[in-house]
Amino acid sequence: MNLLVTGAFNWTKEEINNLISLGHDVVFMQQETDSLPCEYSWVEGVIGNGIFLSHSIERFTNLKYVQLTSAGFDRVDMDYVKEHEIEIHNARGVYSIPMAEFALCGVLQLYKQSHFFAQNQDLHKWEKHRGLLELYGKTVCIVGCGSVGNECAKRFKAFDCKVMGVDLKPYSNDLYDEMLPIDSLNNVLKDGDIVVLTLPLTDETRNLFNKERFENMKQDSVLVNIARGGIVDTDALIDALNNKLFGAVLDVFEQEPLPTDSSLWANKKIIISPHNSFVGEHTIKRLWETITTNLRGQA
Repeated sequence: MNLLVTGAFNWTKEEINNLISLGHDVVFMQQETDSLPCEYSWVEGVIGNGIFLSHSIERFTNLKYVQLTSAGFDRVDMDYVKEHEIEIHNARGVYSIPMAEFALCGVLQLYKQSHFFAQNQDLHKWEKHRGLLELYGKTVCIVGCGSVGNECAKRFKAFDCKVMGVDLKPYSNDLYDEMLPIDSLNNVLKDGDIVVLTLPLTDETRNLFNKERFENMKQDSVLVNIARGGIVDTDALIDALNNKLFGAVLDVFEQEPLPTDSSLWANKKIIISPHNSFVGEHTIKRLWETITTNLRGQA
């Protein structure tokens, strides 16, 4: 297969040679926004992330295989993919562990007042804080019960939390005390001390967390978004932080990079990171295994 691979994966020369040894002809491009180093018609398979944002998928007239290095499909015209029977794979499971650890870490930072102690450490100031909270006994609502949601469920369960799942297609899973359909979300939110978003961004989920959702959330609850920024209405979130939420852990935003003049930066009730929760020392190995496993039989 004629493979176009991009710098969305940190390729080594050995790994490129391994692809060739599997029987593929390989062309590499570092930046997905650059001009293609080959004819569009030459490409039969793509390994990348956001290449179709800069190069319309319709131009790849012989495309039959796509391997994404991301967990989400939101940067691909999935209607076109289905219509043309293109085989497509994502990086399911590759980033789930570090993302789940990140979600748990963020909530603990809020509950244990890390901002307060970090500031006092800088000031060499010895001052106790009597408002620390425990995870024990809290109800965690995980919205999106895929591989990331499941890893989150494992970790919050280990802290003796009650874990509720909400999914577009509910199924049986012992990691959750109960899993309910998305139309039950408002009712579940009323009991959720912590709400973790791990669902994909689609037309159905865009701005899913709007003013109505925040009004249904429990007073002094925590929102964690490690999914996609477009799932949360930013204006509604800012209002909820002022009136309802104990805090928020935000790794993704409607606009990325987050504008320097955004009021979110200065809000001490928020843990902010730059779409970084997927990073871990084992992700490259897991991604490479995913790529090669899916490619076997495609030569």
